[in-house]
Amino acid sequence: MHPQQSLVSELMAQLQGAPMQQMAQQLGADRQQIQTAVGAALPLLLGALGRNAAQPQGAADLMGALQRDHAAAMPQGLGGLGDLLGAVLGGAGGAAGAAILGHILGGSQQQAQDSLGQATGLGGQTAGQLLSMLAPIVMAFLAQRVQAGHMDAGSLGQSLEQERTQAQNAGGLGGGLLGSLLDQDGDGKLGASDLFKLGSAFLNNRR
Repeated sequence: MHPQQSLVSELMAQLQGAPMQQMAQQLGADRQQIQTAVGAALPLLLGALGRNAAQPQGAADLMGALQRDHAAAMPQGLGGLGDLLGAVLGGAGGAAGAAILGHILGGSQQQAQDSLGQATGLGGQTAGQLLSMLAPIVMAFLAQRVQAGHMDAGSLGQSLEQERTQAQNAGGLGGGLLGSLLDQDGDGKLGASDLFKLGSAFLNNRR
């Protein structure tokens, strides 16, 4: 048993309240729908990162991306998250968010969007927009955890692998989506140099 709160639970808690409401308004969707969709999207994204980080090189690439580009994106707790979300909703991070999402999910991206959209009633396009909003937030959140916990690539990979296992064992919408994507084993390999560029572009756009 692991006494620590899961990364999904921790990030979900930080998104409650105003951030969740902002996302619902931006997407023109019902708040409860967004709540359900985010609850499924977070284990999906973190689990996919867990797959990417399962190999030592994947974990090292992810660690490099987090340390170089994403660490400054969410400097402290809720305030940092609010600032980051504001940039994403304002359009500054839209393209970068979509590109980061592409590197997290690889060839599974379209299936993830369609499945999430169908299961929540959001539709594939809106689900894709939501995932693009969440991708840079997930990366910045992980960067914050890496800094706070003094994690190395090995412990980061281990932590994400634990999230992936938890999500799949817990089942539910998020675990089911993750399981179907991992079964087809799409091209989700993390391209470190691309993520470096994406992170830099995103942070520069935030001014």
